[in-house]
Amino acid sequence: MGMTSQRTRDRLIERLREQGIRNESVLEVMRSTPRHIFIEEALASRAYEDTALPIGQGQTISQPYIVARMTEALLGEGELPRKVLEVGTGSGYQTAILARLVEQVYSVERIDALMQQARTRFQELGLRNIRLKHSDGNWGWDDYGPYDGIIVTAAPPQVPKPLYDQLSVGGRLVIPVGEQGRQQLLVVTRTHDGYDSKTIDLVSFVPLRGGLG
Repeated sequence: MGMTSQRTRDRLIERLREQGIRNESVLEVMRSTPRHIFIEEALASRAYEDTALPIGQGQTISQPYIVARMTEALLGEGELPRKVLEVGTGSGYQTAILARLVEQVYSVERIDALMQQARTRFQELGLRNIRLKHSDGNWGWDDYGPYDGIIVTAAPPQVPKPLYDQLSVGGRLVIPVGEQGRQQLLVVTRTHDGYDSKTIDLVSFVPLRGGLG
């Protein structure tokens, strides 16, 4: 229990603050969300280290700093996004963070086994504002678009066109782009005239794959 104690979580939050995370809502949600339930029991003692960890199926749960950075970038400084699309449910940790900050999360996962595990975790946490779909994330989820925010948790070589199309005017897309070893974390904002893109970090993500698993 010591490794998942509140003191251990508090230390992680202080580390995130030291690394420049400023959004107090993001920090508080990450402090109170039990990251250890999103990873294998054998790795639970490392749940509150600031590191990515394997979750099976060749996928990882992202480093807490990256989750905080991407969430903070998605929320921005103005009006909170109400409806968010997540591409790559994975363990469900990023999804759970978002679900406690925005009104509705739509999350797409290509690996059915991961999606089912995540669904069980959301039920355990009482999160009822998440819709899941077993699908290729490159397609987004057109049925519920456009979205105020889109967050992508794996890296394509370039931004898939459906994600541009499914972003509302004024909405933000947070996405890692590029080949492994040369990835950039982009924030793309849709304007009335087109799209503004800026790089906010250098990152390392698993590739965004197509098809279903």
